[in-house]
Amino acid sequence: MLRIHEIFHSLQGESSRVGLPTVFVRLTGCPMRCVYCDTEYAFKGGTNMSLDEIMAQVAGYGARYVCVTGGEPLAQKKGCLALLQRLCDEGYAVSLETGGAVATDGVDERVAVILDIKTPGSGELTNNKWENLQRLKPNDEIKFVLCSREDYDWAKQLLAEHALNEKCQVIFSPVFSQVKPTDLADWVLADKLPVRMQVQLHKILWGETPGK
Repeated sequence: MLRIHEIFHSLQGESSRVGLPTVFVRLTGCPMRCVYCDTEYAFKGGTNMSLDEIMAQVAGYGARYVCVTGGEPLAQKKGCLALLQRLCDEGYAVSLETGGAVATDGVDERVAVILDIKTPGSGELTNNKWENLQRLKPNDEIKFVLCSREDYDWAKQLLAEHALNEKCQVIFSPVFSQVKPTDLADWVLADKLPVRMQVQLHKILWGETPGK
C-alpha cells in the first residue's frame, strides 16, 4: 500500500519532458521543508491505495508518460520502488522527481530520475545525499531550483567541480517570484553554462492551482 495524495492528468511543467501530457502520481509526505515549497498540501493526508488501484487510475487517463512525485516519493521507499517497476513493466515512460534527501538506490534503471539538488537558499542544503550523484544515468536529470544570485553562483561552482553536465542533463530553474527568469537567462548566457534554463510551465498556465 502507498499513501497517495492525488493522481491527476496535466502537462509536464518541468524537465526535458516539459509540455507533454503526463499522469502525475503524488505521494504523501516529505522529510524536508524547503523555503519555497509549492506542495506543502502534500505533507499530510492522502489515501491508502494498492498498486492495482493506482495502476487502474493511471490507465484511465490514457497517457504514455507518468511522473511519480511528492512530497518526497522515496520517503515511502519500498512501495515507491514497487510502483516504479510496475509502471515500467506495463510500458509507461516513467520519471521520478526526488529532492535528493533519500538514497536513490534500488530505483528501476528504466526510470528517469529527476534529482533536485538543494541549494543553500532552500534551507535544506545539509540534507543532500551526495552519493546519489554517483548513481546518475545519461537519461536522468539534475535540477537546481535557484533562490538568488548566490544560489546561482553556488550551483555554477558545483556544476564545474563535478562536471555534472557530463553525467546527464542539468536544469537551472528560478524560484517562482524570487528570481526573474530574464535575470537567470542572462546569467546562463553570460557564463556560457552547459545547462538548460527552464521556467515552470504549469505555473505560467495555471498559477498555484493544485492538481495542475
